[in-house]
Amino acid sequence: ASYEAALEELEQLVARIESGQMPLEQLLTGYQRGAVLLAFCRERLQAVQEQIKVLDAGTVQAWAGE
Repeated sequence: ASYEAALEELEQLVARIESGQMPLEQLLTGYQRGAVLLAFCRERLQAVQEQIKVLDAGTVQAWAGE
């Protein structure tokens, strides 16, 4: 799954939970799925942030060397 797809599913899930229309069993399942989606999104964001730091560091070093 992509970050965008996971985020969209998470947003829809939160909206359904907040509506108060979910039965208790579905609420628990939805909460668990939401936790998985949230962890996935956080991991993807962290990975992208690390890649940006590496790219920024490489760019800064290249400019400093010139």
